[in-house]
Amino acid sequence: MAERQVALFRGINVGKAKRFAMADLRALIEGLGYRDVVTLLNSGNVVFSIPAKIRGQPGPRIEQALAAQLGVSARVTVMTAAEVRAVVAQNPLEATDPARFLVAVLRDPADRARLAPLVREDWGDDAIALGARVAYLWCAGGILESKLLVAIGRALGDGVTTRNWGTMLKLRGLLDPDA
Repeated sequence: MAERQVALFRGINVGKAKRFAMADLRALIEGLGYRDVVTLLNSGNVVFSIPAKIRGQPGPRIEQALAAQLGVSARVTVMTAAEVRAVVAQNPLEATDPARFLVAVLRDPADRARLAPLVREDWGDDAIALGARVAYLWCAGGILESKLLVAIGRALGDGVTTRNWGTMLKLRGLLDPDA
C-alpha cells in the first residue's frame, strides 16, 4: 500500500504573486508519479500517495517541478499521515476560534530548538506550545495583530509554513475519511 503524505506549499495563491490553479498543481504532482492526489483549498495543501517504486524526498522533487513547469518558486514541507494525525491528537492548547489558532509546521524538525526561547517569553493573551515538528500558536487578537506570529517568522523565515486549525482538521479528514 502506498504511503499517504501531505505537502504544504508556502506562500502560494496569496496576493497577486505565485498564483496558479489547483488543477495544474494536481497534474504536476501526478506527473511526478504520485497517486490519489487531492488538493484542499486554493492555498497549497495536497494529500497524495507515494508508490513504493518512487524514490527520493517528495518535497524537493515537487519544488523543482513547480519551478520548472509552472515557473513558481515555493518551499514545500511534506508531512507523513502519521505526523498530521499526531499534530491533531497532541494539541495542547484550547482553540475557541480555529481562524486564530495556527499550526506552524517546521520544514526541518531540528529548528524546534530555535523556537524554545519563544516559549519562555510573555506573549500576553497569545500562547505558544511546541510539538515534535510544529508550534501551536494561539493568536488571541487575530493573526494580523500577533507579535508571536511575527517572531516565529523572524526565527525561521521560509523554514516554516502555517495552517489554521480548521485546515489541519480538514487535512486529517482527507487522510482518515472514516474517522
